[in-house]
Amino acid sequence: MFMMKVGKNQLTARQILLDPILCLAFGFGSGLAKKAPGTFGTLAAVPIYIALVQTHILVYSLLTIICTVSGIWICGVAADRLGEHDFGGIVWDEIAGLLITMWFVSFSWQNLILGFVLFRFFDILKPWPIKWIDQKVSGGFGIMLDDVIAGLFAGGLLVIFNLF
Repeated sequence: MFMMKVGKNQLTARQILLDPILCLAFGFGSGLAKKAPGTFGTLAAVPIYIALVQTHILVYSLLTIICTVSGIWICGVAADRLGEHDFGGIVWDEIAGLLITMWFVSFSWQNLILGFVLFRFFDILKPWPIKWIDQKVSGGFGIMLDDVIAGLFAGGLLVIFNLF
C-alpha cells in the first residue's frame, strides 16, 4: 500500500515523514501511496482547501500564492534529497494545483468534486503546454509549473461551468 524505499537515494517512509521538507513535499505522507500518489496528494489538499475557503478571499489568495511559491523550493529540495527529479510521490504541487483550481469559485461539494476531477484530468493527461513544460522545465520550478498550469486550466473550466 505504501512505498518502502523512495527515490534513487532509497529513503524510507520514516525518513520522509521525519524530515519537515520531505513531509510537506510528500503531502504529509499521502505521496507515499504505491498507486496514484498524485491522486492521494490531491485528496490531501481537500481538508486544506476546506479550511482556507472559510477565510476571506485575500487570505485564501495569499496562502495559495505562498503555497505555490514555497513549493518551488520544497519540491526542489525534495527532488535533490531523493536524487530524482519530479518523483511521483512529491505531491506538494498537487496541493497547490487544487487550491489554484478552486480559487475563483464559491464552495460547494459539487464544485469541489468537479474541480478535483478536472484538475486530475489535466494533471494526468497533460495537454499542451502542460506536457511540454513537464518535459522541458527542470528543478522545483518545473515540478510546480505544470501543476499550476493544470490548476489554471481546471479552474478556468470550473468558472465557465459555474457561469452556466
